[in-house]
Amino acid sequence: MRKERKLSQKKAAEDLGVSQGLLSHYEKGKRECGLDFLIRAADYYNVSCDYLLGRSPEPQGQTISVDDIPEDDPDRRDKVTPSSVMIAFNKKLINNSMGVFFSLLSRCGSATMIKEASGYLMLAVYKMFRYIYSSNPKNDQNFFMIDRSVAAMSTNAAMNLCEARISASSSGEAVDGGDAVTGTDDLRIDTQSLAEEYPRYYSSMVNLIKNSESRIKELTPEK
Repeated sequence: MRKERKLSQKKAAEDLGVSQGLLSHYEKGKRECGLDFLIRAADYYNVSCDYLLGRSPEPQGQTISVDDIPEDDPDRRDKVTPSSVMIAFNKKLINNSMGVFFSLLSRCGSATMIKEASGYLMLAVYKMFRYIYSSNPKNDQNFFMIDRSVAAMSTNAAMNLCEARISASSSGEAVDGGDAVTGTDDLRIDTQSLAEEYPRYYSSMVNLIKNSESRIKELTPEK
């Protein structure tokens, strides 16, 4: 939050009534702040305490339900049953986030980024579809050209290649006959700019990020 507002650590520490060293420890997680400081920081940055504590992905602390997420498919409206709430919620979350993602992707000025990022996502969907398809052994495996025994690892390899090209392009390197990202000035992103530019889909994007990082943290549990 401090860096988004382009505030120096010294300035923020003065405004919050603590030493710069103590604020540095708070920011790096070396020390835990008290309730009084938490409230001051929330007021200072104009966000909720829940947001600072990681309990809400949105600065103002809102939580969303499936009904709060906009539905672009009019045929799906009012057809959500209790048994399909999870699917409806996650589908909206992903669809809306993809709208934000591809909008930002178009600003990269790189055909390589568009091609490889799209390819990576399509491969991920393809891989998951094969798992669903293969869950019924009666389904004809000839539906696919790639043999089932090598499909998963081959898909991972193709995704890794996409990611390698994406990494190079996003770092300004043109490899394998591709091109590099040039539209970096159009890619200044923070919570405020996302909320202003994508008011309908902002909640979906930040909740997708929150859910993803929760899964990642499961791999490295805190001691």
